[in-house]
Amino acid sequence: MRPGALGEVLGLPPIPKGTWAGEAIYLSPAALRRGEDPERTAARLRALPGIAAVRVLAGGFLEIAVSVPGELVTEIGGPVPPVTGTSPWDDLPRTWANPGFVVRYAHARAVAVQRWAAELGVGGDFRPELLDDRRDRAVLRSLAEVHGRRVSRDPGWAAYAEHLALAYHDAFEGAAALPAGDEEPSELHTARVRLARAVRDVLAEALAALGETAPDRL
Repeated sequence: MRPGALGEVLGLPPIPKGTWAGEAIYLSPAALRRGEDPERTAARLRALPGIAAVRVLAGGFLEIAVSVPGELVTEIGGPVPPVTGTSPWDDLPRTWANPGFVVRYAHARAVAVQRWAAELGVGGDFRPELLDDRRDRAVLRSLAEVHGRRVSRDPGWAAYAEHLALAYHDAFEGAAALPAGDEEPSELHTARVRLARAVRDVLAEALAALGETAPDRL
């Protein structure tokens, strides 16, 4: 179950909860806002495909665990919105001490993965269940926030982009999206290339909202 599809059922985007190192969990107050019985809403959700569990918490909040969190990347994409706003970051220094560089470099890395994947013959069907490494899940956990950010009055794009970028750098360096040496391209590589594409698209969206055109190279 993807967060966008889940949001359509609930009437508002669900909120990712926890680290997702184990369960991929969303929190929702939707039933309370609509005046519904939380238990009845929970029962309706449990019948949907892709829902692993639904728990009613104190206060009537719903805690929703999804079976395959990697499915969310299929919702991400489309044209980059126009550049607006004013960037909160300086161009220099281009070091890890500059959060603007960290974000721009993450976008450039995600773009490069798409280019290199094509050159190395990475392709085939996308299997979202393969995105199960803790580093992949950390990226997914951050990506899951984008729907809520889009509808928020105060989306906090800068802090969000920095967090997503750091998670992606960790995945880029420790959970390879590309085959090395004589290694053959695998379905896991395909899944991670798709994850990188989602990171590219979300960072481009965040940078545009912050007054920047996302760089393809640094």
